[in-house]
Amino acid sequence: MIIAFVDFIGAKAIMACNVIGGFTLFFLQAFATFFSTRLRLRKVFTQMESIGVNSLLISMLTGIFGGAVLTFQSYIGFKRFGGEEFIGPVVALSMTRELAPVLTGLMVTGRAGSAMTAEIGTMRITEQIDALRTLRINIFQYLIVPRMVASTIILPFLTLFTMILGVIGGYFIATIVLELNGEEFISSIRKYVELSDITNGLIKSGFFGLILSWIGSYKGFYAADGAQGVGIATTKSVVISSVMILIANYFLTAILF
Repeated sequence: MIIAFVDFIGAKAIMACNVIGGFTLFFLQAFATFFSTRLRLRKVFTQMESIGVNSLLISMLTGIFGGAVLTFQSYIGFKRFGGEEFIGPVVALSMTRELAPVLTGLMVTGRAGSAMTAEIGTMRITEQIDALRTLRINIFQYLIVPRMVASTIILPFLTLFTMILGVIGGYFIATIVLELNGEEFISSIRKYVELSDITNGLIKSGFFGLILSWIGSYKGFYAADGAQGVGIATTKSVVISSVMILIANYFLTAILF
């Protein structure tokens, strides 16, 4: 009984080490390719459009309604002890530091990260990647690096839209629905929110973009077992990316703030 339990724990530990090692080696190979080969700018811009521009609407909606509901919840809490004047800074700080980067990362993971895995996974099972290799094309330079660079660059821009629209959504709810003083809402934001709150939030979103493209590309690159395998890889990539974004958010918050 004890030996079987130890064998089980050992097998799971070895499996975890293999998975972590695979992710790490994949990232290091992409990192080395980025510095040792010419960056395909056309593919980077194409991926920026696919990941960023096509995700703009969902990021804007996330920001507007995220800021709106945060304003409602903040009003309910602050009204109990007469602190309505702090709703503006709370909404702005929450959006710039935490909600905008995390929510944007999660939404883009679900929309673009899953598509990334499915696209590369389909290329894997239809042997298109093998065909590219026979043509002496560097797979990482052609497929992986442009996606990782594009998502790292474009996600801070999406997050900036989410931040701005989150504050705007909170402002309209505060002034129109809750009938608070709009000038006090804006002036309190100017008083308490610093530029570093915004820039650090954008730095976090850049890391989140790298994470979702890294994991999405990895799961697609090693997809197997036909169409079902691509579906499983896509699901795993979204789950793992979302969990990793939440974990990375904690450590980045501890370092930056």
